[in-house]
Amino acid sequence: MDDTMAWAPLMAELDRWQKAGRVADLWLRDDDAVEPTPALDRLLTLTGEHDVPLTLAVIPEHTGAGLLECLDRAPWAEVAVHGWSHHNHAPATEKKQELGAHRPAELVLGELGAGLDKLAVLHKQRFVPMLVPPWNRVAAAVVAGLPALGFQALSVFGPEKSGPLRLLNTHVDLMDWHGTRGGRDHGILAAELAARLKLVFEQGEGATGFLTHHLVHDEQAWLFLETLLALTKNHAGCRWRKAAALIL
Repeated sequence: MDDTMAWAPLMAELDRWQKAGRVADLWLRDDDAVEPTPALDRLLTLTGEHDVPLTLAVIPEHTGAGLLECLDRAPWAEVAVHGWSHHNHAPATEKKQELGAHRPAELVLGELGAGLDKLAVLHKQRFVPMLVPPWNRVAAAVVAGLPALGFQALSVFGPEKSGPLRLLNTHVDLMDWHGTRGGRDHGILAAELAARLKLVFEQGEGATGFLTHHLVHDEQAWLFLETLLALTKNHAGCRWRKAAALIL
């Protein structure tokens, strides 16, 4: 399948939105930012060139002035809280978790409160009070304590479920974590985006989140992201949004 055929389902779905006079909300979340890197520079350049807002899930413990200075040149980027240290506390027999039930919820929430405060002070107007759990996993007891800390939203992966605060999830993951650990097949990714948009069209509301990890992108991943932004940035059937605008 050539690239034109690979993208056909997504473009057809966006055309359907346009013909119906509707506009699909898309948002871009990238995880694991800490400091300036060539990969982050590439991501910021790409999103800036296409005028696409970017939500960076930043690991609070080790980030600081370097990332702040880098993002001062990228007003289209915003910052959310990516756990505290991105350290796995689960045993080898379980999937990786930083915010699971392996430690007292009070301890976990204390770290998250420190992370929220640190990033809010560093990034000010760029900061979004949204928690992005490392590995997209978080214990229910931790979620229950988030509003009292000042969090207004939670972002994991998959369909949204009801809870104590607003959910703004991602729904399609660029990376092939269980195979090549590089970018996934372009046709499969485009088809998954089209399927998500079809579901939202039928449900009547909801945003579609696309998930990336700039530090581990191969050229397959970068090419898909660049093509996606180029094809969608001026399409009347969709618009790219900041997370801050979607959680209000």
